[in-house]
Amino acid sequence: MPQWKALSGALFRVLAVWLVSSLTLLALAALLPDFRLQSPGGDSLTRTAVTAALGAGAFGLLSALVWPVLVRALLLVPALVLGLLVFFLNGSLLLLALDLIPEGRGQAAPETAVIVAAVMSAASSATSAFLAVRNDEAYHRRLVRLAGRRRGRRAGPARGPASPGTVFLQLDGVGHDLLCEAVRGEQPLMPTVARWTGAGHRLTPWRTDWSSQTGASQLALLHGSNEDVPAFRWYEKDTRTVVVSNRPSSAAELQRRAIERTGDGGLLAYDGASRGNLFSGGADQVALVMSVAARRGRYNRSRAGYFAYFSDPANATRTAVSFAAEVVRELVQSLRTRFRRELPRVTRGGLYPVIRAFATVVERDVVVAAVIGDLLAGRTAIYADLVAYDEVAHHSGPAHRDALQVLRSLDRAIALIARAARHAPRPYRIVLLSDHGQSHGPTFLERYGLSLGDLVRAGCGLPVPRRAGRTPSGAEAREAARAALHRPEEAAGQRPERTAGPGSSQPLVLASGNLGLVSFPDVPGRITREELDRRHPALLSTLANHPGIGFLLVRSAVHGPVVLGPAGAEHHLDTGRLIGADPLAPFGDGAADAVRRTDRFPHAADVMVNSACDPKTGAVHAFEEQIGSHGGLGGAQSHPFLLWPAELTPPAPDGATLTGAEQVHRVLRRWLGEAEGPQLPLGPAADELRRGVHPPEGFSPPGPAAQDKSR
Repeated sequence: MPQWKALSGALFRVLAVWLVSSLTLLALAALLPDFRLQSPGGDSLTRTAVTAALGAGAFGLLSALVWPVLVRALLLVPALVLGLLVFFLNGSLLLLALDLIPEGRGQAAPETAVIVAAVMSAASSATSAFLAVRNDEAYHRRLVRLAGRRRGRRAGPARGPASPGTVFLQLDGVGHDLLCEAVRGEQPLMPTVARWTGAGHRLTPWRTDWSSQTGASQLALLHGSNEDVPAFRWYEKDTRTVVVSNRPSSAAELQRRAIERTGDGGLLAYDGASRGNLFSGGADQVALVMSVAARRGRYNRSRAGYFAYFSDPANATRTAVSFAAEVVRELVQSLRTRFRRELPRVTRGGLYPVIRAFATVVERDVVVAAVIGDLLAGRTAIYADLVAYDEVAHHSGPAHRDALQVLRSLDRAIALIARAARHAPRPYRIVLLSDHGQSHGPTFLERYGLSLGDLVRAGCGLPVPRRAGRTPSGAEAREAARAALHRPEEAAGQRPERTAGPGSSQPLVLASGNLGLVSFPDVPGRITREELDRRHPALLSTLANHPGIGFLLVRSAVHGPVVLGPAGAEHHLDTGRLIGADPLAPFGDGAADAVRRTDRFPHAADVMVNSACDPKTGAVHAFEEQIGSHGGLGGAQSHPFLLWPAELTPPAPDGATLTGAEQVHRVLRRWLGEAEGPQLPLGPAADELRRGVHPPEGFSPPGPAAQDKSR
């Protein structure tokens, strides 16, 4: 089947080039007075078209057969002279092709033949380049050649192949269950990944923290800590600012805090490369990394990935055509969902088609090209984030056909990277992982006709607008596009749903998927449950008893952290005391630990709100305009995956499930250390590390980064 597919594709490209060349010949015959494709008495349009097709075919065949022989015969001719001869040789081939047309219908003056041949060559070359846009084989060869040329220009000693390098490819938003479905069957949705899971790799889920989103997960994966990251966006009373994880300034600050907390540069601090991520991981080589995008001047190399990729005209053509096709695809798919009245559904107009195309085409192509360059440069550790699926699933749904099509393109990107690794100067281990999954369901606004901000205002006795506002969509890819275009950050609080500004006496409501955060800016520190009941007696009961709310987290001056649920249910986290049904029961094992951990964060909101979750279907209600969401607890969003080569040690002993991105970071560190073999630490700590047991507090294995420091 692959051979027949390749042959049919090649035949299609030949016929397409022939058609374009024939049309070009017809157009030139109509425009140039010394060039004709008819007999002296004139011919019908059909006969003229047949003559053009014969002429174009003969010219193409002669070019394919004769031109390589001529080039080989003229190797000793100086380059400048050969450049001038090209035009005359092409013209001669065209005159010969016209002579082959029966009955002398093709005629041209010698000087006109040179022009016609040049235009036809340009047209056929452009057609071939256009048809190669979706040809992964041609694209792969071009990227390898481009990266090879850059490697040849780079000064410095060659990297030795003694130990294998490691590539971490993050498939943003792809949950464990979804990946299992994508690799099943005789014709799996992701054939490359399916082959890996069948032989050579092992697959396992892991559990996120309460904040199941890229900001919290990737910060811990790359820098070892996501302490005090309660959501994707939150309000900090001490600085009176709204922190949004994917803003360049916020990402830089979060990375600085993590490094200060751990005392470690990051997973990629030794000879690493970070591509398409929110954080650098300590890598020296960065491209499309949000935490350094706000820098100005020669110290910011994050945008260099765009320039390096688009400096090749063929890459620019491929990506530009794919970008336009993706915009059209989104418009068609959006109209189809409206005409079919598919539910749930969110608005997909405005700039979203362009933002989707940026995430699924531009960012993907640039990241893949950068990773291939890293492979051919022999770098030790590479971490790249492919965000395409996550962006589409937000607006179409995690299991919708539109989002599943994106998984196919991601599988092709993985295949390109894997094939490029064969040309690398050292062996590579490729680890696939995700930072979170996605849960489906209608938005809170669509299901109940009001937003979380409206519900909070009603509970506080404040007026509620008659027309509920919508939270803008596309937030995650939007900031990446703004950074790429050198656009300034949006004003704090402009993106999230809100009822008032920082410093106001009214509540501020922010949304991170199906996790809502309610803050009272005029109250210093975290407000207690007792103070809330005194100020707004109806607020907590209004929220807890709403059918779209699963549970609330508040802090009591008497009982400490308390989870509130419907019908007066309470779960006292410090003591485990339950009043009524446990509000956390529908969210599975580990929910209490995840909520308890978030409660101790200094910047946890006054009231943390998690939407309801259907335990049978896993459906949730996002407080943003997203029908595929993540950020809180409930459904598939909390269960991402790890897919690792079998030669690496298992992530955890006895098939235990890793909990929290910080634990996964330790595993990634261990795998990097295993590439160095005997340089792993000795003694009980090393034995525990190999078995997947958590090392003692403050322990970190002396992998490549430590060796570099010792030198």
